[in-house]
Order: sequence, then C-alpha cells, then structure tokens
Amino acid sequence: MSWLVTGGAGYIGAHVVRAFAEQGIDTVVVDDLSSGRHGFLPQGAAFVHGTILDGPQLEATMRRYDVQGVVHLAGFKYAGVSVTRPLHTYQQNVTGTATLLAAMEASKVEKIVFSSSAAVYGTPDVDLVTEETPKRPESPYGESKLIGEWLLADQARATGLAHTSLRYFNVVGSGTSEVFDASPHNLFPLVFDALLDGRTPRINGDDYPTPDGTCVRDYIHVADLAAAHVVAANRLDAGEPIEQVYNLGSGDGVSVGEIMRAVAEVTGIDFTPEIAPRREGDPARIVASGELAARDLDWRMRHSLTQMVESAWEARRAASDA
Repeated sequence: MSWLVTGGAGYIGAHVVRAFAEQGIDTVVVDDLSSGRHGFLPQGAAFVHGTILDGPQLEATMRRYDVQGVVHLAGFKYAGVSVTRPLHTYQQNVTGTATLLAAMEASKVEKIVFSSSAAVYGTPDVDLVTEETPKRPESPYGESKLIGEWLLADQARATGLAHTSLRYFNVVGSGTSEVFDASPHNLFPLVFDALLDGRTPRINGDDYPTPDGTCVRDYIHVADLAAAHVVAANRLDAGEPIEQVYNLGSGDGVSVGEIMRAVAEVTGIDFTPEIAPRREGDPARIVASGELAARDLDWRMRHSLTQMVESAWEARRAASDA
C-alpha cells in the first residue's frame, strides 16, 4: 500500500515525499513537471509523469500502486499571476481537484490531505489569524484554494471521505541540499538570486506600524510542514479525530528587515537593502496561530530563523554549483 502525492516533485512536495519515506511509508508521485523537478525526488521514488486533469491515468495509478490515501499538493501556486490567468488557475486548482476526487471515488480511495493556503484569508484585520478568521480571498489563487476545501467537505458529506486541509503561511528553508525553493515570486529566492547576481535586495516599504517599519509575516520551515502532513495522514489512516482545516503558522511573525539581516549574517555578504515604495494591498502584519495543529499534528517550530536561512542558502548554493 502507498500514499499518492500529487505535485510531489515540487519544493514542498519533495519534502513531503521524503518525510513519508523517513517513516517507512511508500509513496507514488504524480507530477507534470511544469514547476516541479524530477531531480528533487529521492532516488528510487515511484514517479508517474502526468497531470491531475487526467482522471483515467489517476485511477490507473491508484490501482497499480494500491493507493490508500492522497496528499494533494499539485496546482498553480502563483497568487499574483493568477489575477491575469484566472481560467488557468481555476482549471488547475478547481477542475484538477474535482478530477482527482472523482478518480479517488472510482478507485475507492477515501482519505486525503489537501494543500490549502493562507491566501484564503485575504488581508485579515486581526493580529493573529485562527481557523475561524473570516475567509476573504483576494486572488483567483486564494479563491481556488477555498473552493478546494469546499469540494472536500461536500464530497465528505456525500461519500464519507476522510479529509483535512492544511493552510500554509510563508514556507522557507530546506530539509536537504538536494531540494530548494525555485519560485520566482518568493522572498528567499528573490533575495538569494539578487545576491548571487551582484544586485542589492529590495524591501517594499519601511514605514509600516511594526517594530522596524517593515512588513511582518509568518515564516515556517518546509521540513516542519512536511512532517505535519505525515501526522495528518497517519491520523486519517487510524480513523482518529481530525479537524477539517488547520493553520500551519508560528504564532509569532518575523519582519522583512529581520530576514534581510539574517541573510547578510548567514551569507557573509554585507548589504543594505534598497527601500522601494509599499506595494498596494500589503498588510503590515499577518501571523497565524498554530494551536490546533500543535494539539493534533505535533506541529511546532523546530527551526530558528537563522536555521531557516542557513538551510535555504545551502540548498540554493548547491543548486548553483551543480
């Protein structure tokens, strides 16, 4: 028996696959490699090159590998770009999830852990986001993730599907030098790429009502995130009580200025960030409570900010040297 990991060749997905392997749980990865990389997978990992829009292939994969549950990470993940590509976003994230759920039903696979997002909250008006904070997504990406949660809940009512959705905040770091964040939109890659190219990293706004004037965000280590997926899958397997949604947040934010100072210290590259104007719509602070996940998913912050930066930098440099 095995767990199917959609999008398992991506930055987060590859860490999830490795976390399952560390617990002796077999996985099979389905990924179209549009943003994932086959080289991110551990040697010998079962891999199917395909899309979650291909229901027959998903059914065949589930039967061939005796799949008992699914971790669903595949999707179009660029919130900003989704505004200009809404139809593509909905096709990948909504139609793809519906197709996956139909394949699961046809194959009698009744457990799923869904990769949701903090984007479902939009710009919250509270200092600490909980699972009950109103959902006001501000992009097709955030809307598509919320619809994904609804799809799971509706399918559960109809068929008894066992499910949970994990809402991620800012995922950083690396659990292995073989896997790095290659996103062209995330803060760590943007800063590292600038330094490696001899450019000065930029901060968008330093006049927010925060301790150092820069935006405060909730950063979590990707290996901690991956471990929570395994615990969630094990709870579903065991039929143990589980919430429909969990925030995976630190409960305590880190400012962009603090990130920059940590990067300078870790890399040994002395720089003073350029200060650009605020980006429209950027809230001063978004931090989430992880109390529910701590109670049920052994969720905790196992890595300091310095360790997050060190691991991310090591993986990024390893990729440059490869």
